[in-house]
Amino acid sequence: MRQYLEALRDIMERGVDREGRNGMTRSRFALQMRFDLSEGFPAVTTKKLAFKSVLAELLWFIEGSGDERRLCEILHGTRDPEKKTIWTANAHAPYWKDKARFPGDLGRIYGVQWRHWRGPDGKEVDQLRTVIERIRSDPHDRRLVVTAWNPGELSQMALPPCHRDFQFYVADGTLSLHMNQRSCDMFLGVPFNIASYALLLSLVAQVTSLTPRELVLTLNDAHIYHAHFDAVRRQLARTPGPLPSLWVNPAVKDIDAFTMDDVRLLSYHPQESIPAPMIV
Repeated sequence: MRQYLEALRDIMERGVDREGRNGMTRSRFALQMRFDLSEGFPAVTTKKLAFKSVLAELLWFIEGSGDERRLCEILHGTRDPEKKTIWTANAHAPYWKDKARFPGDLGRIYGVQWRHWRGPDGKEVDQLRTVIERIRSDPHDRRLVVTAWNPGELSQMALPPCHRDFQFYVADGTLSLHMNQRSCDMFLGVPFNIASYALLLSLVAQVTSLTPRELVLTLNDAHIYHAHFDAVRRQLARTPGPLPSLWVNPAVKDIDAFTMDDVRLLSYHPQESIPAPMIV
């Protein structure tokens, strides 16, 4: 994860200060990071990654849900309104309140687009299932793309997709994934995004009988909120430790069959958490 820390340092030292929708940021444009999964699972070690939340959110995306309370159920085993998720604030944001159809409704966000994209004829397209079938039948296809950026439905989303599309690449029995991200909260969000897409790559590789190889992220508006500067400086003062490994239940062969019990992060020994406010 040294390249993640180098990106933080680069933005702090060379970034441009700009006033954004939700506060002052320091940013750089179009950074790229590459992670070889054969070297370990790319979970940040200089602070604690909430891996259970990463896993629950990804399973929620894969399920095709836009219901924040369903995410709560996957994560906590209950829909109790007292239990929170990383999407709770978005579900209750003032700008979204009048659009929500039911408590917890987030609209046509990530997973809905992955699994229930609406074509011009009104028919649904299951992008993720289609891509997995193409990986099996035509692994060198250059159209192994899933997109969450649907211009016609952005107004129907509590939050337009930050990680907007991803593409798979098969070579010599291995599977790689490249993800484009339009807006990148480098301190809080990006470690989560790195782990989430490394996990997605690993799950799709398993169900297509391939070996996960390289995760590539292109981070467009890569920014650090001024409110996170002190936390970033604390993190940059730390030395990263060895990467953990990922265990995925080998019996699961269908992308829709994974549960919270089928994935574990092994030998993960992060340093203590560094608190910082989430900017919504």
